[in-house]
Amino acid sequence: MKTLARIALIAISLAATIYFVPWNLLGVYLSPLPDTVQEQVEDATRHGLDGILVYVERGGQEPVIHTAGWKDRAKEIPADPAALFKIASITKLYVAATVTRLADRGVLDLDQTLDTYLPDIAARIPYAERVTLRMLVQHRSGIPNYNDVGDYDWFDMSGDKPDEITRVYDLPPDFEPGSGEGYSNTNYLLIGRIMEAATGKRWEALVREEILRPLELERTVFSIREVELEDLASGYMKGWDGDLKELDYPGPAGAMIAPIDEVGVFLRALNNGSLLSETEQVTYSDLYRYGHTGLLPGYSSIARYHPDIDAVVIQFVNTSGGDSWSVHEASYNRVVKILRAPGGG
Repeated sequence: MKTLARIALIAISLAATIYFVPWNLLGVYLSPLPDTVQEQVEDATRHGLDGILVYVERGGQEPVIHTAGWKDRAKEIPADPAALFKIASITKLYVAATVTRLADRGVLDLDQTLDTYLPDIAARIPYAERVTLRMLVQHRSGIPNYNDVGDYDWFDMSGDKPDEITRVYDLPPDFEPGSGEGYSNTNYLLIGRIMEAATGKRWEALVREEILRPLELERTVFSIREVELEDLASGYMKGWDGDLKELDYPGPAGAMIAPIDEVGVFLRALNNGSLLSETEQVTYSDLYRYGHTGLLPGYSSIARYHPDIDAVVIQFVNTSGGDSWSVHEASYNRVVKILRAPGGG
């Protein structure tokens, strides 16, 4: 009887495993690797991604942008390589590079504390006298992520959002400053305030002066209020009806909007040393990362430089939710694998 019971238990376990296998995702991983990036991009849309752009730039060669799916599903407008896209937390790379340039000129001190820079706000942040600007950039402050506090409404279209920093006032830290690492959008809201307090200029103006203008990135902006909505790719979310493009997320944690080619220009310049001076590059290398992902309702993105093949590879997807991030990430990894193959691409 014990043997029969054991067999029955194994059978039930196997059945449960088979039932809950993410078949769509397995289909992405197990399908034969195509010979070209374009074939992979088209395959990604067959696994539930509404639209996808992939930018590939190898050193010394003209960038190529591969597209598939929809820019606007309802109007049946195909994915457009020139479309604007919400780049979400890729914004943080621009902010970190701006902080680096200001620190190199002595405008900011990376080791100065939050209570010195922002005394009024710091009074409501535990351990503010130990949290440095460097810790904020590196997500080592321990300050909680405001998106994770209470019932954060990602779908508020009112345009009149309260000060998000107040959501973390008087909350205990996730860990003591400098003792760990925990991704927190609050860190970058505070960095924006610090930049503004130290310079008297808006954080957007500083990023534009320090990063966008030197690289001649004329279509990169900071809010949907600065663009014609028809130029912005639609955003879709699994389980949500309609287009999410009109949602706005102001602030240096993830506000920026850009075409994929301008993100490519920025990422190449950040990685090859043409954006920052030699001393700034040393500072940045110790300060923050050289690639990033981004996620907002309706939008998913990956932007990385791959030194082994000297390639900037960026992928924009106008789908979020469900298994879309896993499909997005798997497809990106397959694109890179294709590029690494002899003659791949």
